[in-house]
Formats: sequence, structure tokens, C-alpha cells
Amino acid sequence: MRELFPLLLQGTLVTIEIAVFGTLLAIVMAFVGTAARLSPWAPLRWIGNVYVEVFRGTSLLVQLFWFFFVLPLPPFRVELTPFTVAIVGLGLHYGAYGSEILRGALRSVPGGQFEAALALNMSAFSRMRRIILPQAMICALPPATNLMIELLKGTSLVSLITLSDLTFRARQLDEATFKTAEIFCLTLVIYFVLAQLLATLMRYFERRVSHGIIVRTVPKAAS
Repeated sequence: MRELFPLLLQGTLVTIEIAVFGTLLAIVMAFVGTAARLSPWAPLRWIGNVYVEVFRGTSLLVQLFWFFFVLPLPPFRVELTPFTVAIVGLGLHYGAYGSEILRGALRSVPGGQFEAALALNMSAFSRMRRIILPQAMICALPPATNLMIELLKGTSLVSLITLSDLTFRARQLDEATFKTAEIFCLTLVIYFVLAQLLATLMRYFERRVSHGIIVRTVPKAAS
């Protein structure tokens, strides 16, 4: 194990890097997709719906292969590095799911909150930043945590586009040493530890967000 762990650690660092950048892109695309789907302009709503349905309704593995093998061909002729393909593929795929989570969370905010903000003559940006989004985040964070863990596990597919992530290293070591049980048990433990660390971090963030809402609302209700 002392010989295998440093090699698996190299792949773990690549997995973490892909997961971090893929998550950041997924968050951006979730907000962009939600904004487009809730837009008052029909063309933007159509574009947002097409994005969500295409990336949510097709296989992540096929999407990665499409970006890696099809885009360099005519008429596209767009060549991306395997690392870029991994981030773009994961970010767009899980961003579509995140857009659906965020849209549902925004719909869950009571309509009276929106009407009260209108009565106070707040701008659309202020309504979203100070009233709607803080309440929606409380509903969105638990499913978003599950989605981030799914993204972390989904990074194992990037080994099929020649990236030396944790799964790729595990397969290499298995072919070289034939210690299949030891290698893949250790790989399983590493994925589990990463997922638990991510879940712990998101639970802490969820408590902070929920605590902020409770502190602002309870004293007013009591008075």
C-alpha cells in the first residue's frame, strides 16, 4: 500500500482539480440556464430549455466523446485539450441539472415575498439578491450537494479521454501489478473520503446560510 498510494495520490490531485473547475462551471451554467429559462423573452427561454434538455437528456460519456472526438473534425475544427474537455463536459452536463434545481428553488419562494419587495419599490436586482435568492438557496443547497457528489464521481469517466485521473491511475496500476483487490479497494476509499469531505463542507455552508436567515427573521416575527 505504501508503494501504491503515492501513485494513486497523483491521480487524486487531478480528480480534485477537475472536480473543482467543473463545479465552478456547473454553478455558472446553472445560473445562466435558470436566468434564460425565466426570461420574459421567448428566444432566451427557448435557448435555456434546449440547453437543459439536451445535456440532461443525453449521456455524459457520449458528451465527453463528442467534445473530444467530434469537435476536431470538419466542419467544427475545434481542438480542445483533454483537461478542457473534462471541465467543459462536466460543467455543462451538471449545470443543466443544477439549473433545474435552482429553478425549482426559486419557484418555492412564497409569492408574497415578491409582492412585498415590489411594494417597497425594490429593483429587480435587489429583489433577487436580498429577498428571493437567500431563501431559495436554503432549498437548493441539499440537492446541490448531491449533485456535486455526483459530479465528483462522474470525473471517473474522464479516464476514457486519456486524462490521468484517479480511475486512470488505478487501471494502470492494476495492469502493471495485478493487485486488483488492493488497488480498487484503496480507490474506493479515496472516492468515499472525497465525497464525505465535500458533503461536510456543504453542510457547514448550509448551516451558515440558514442561520443568517433565521437571525434576520425570528426577532421581527416575535416583535
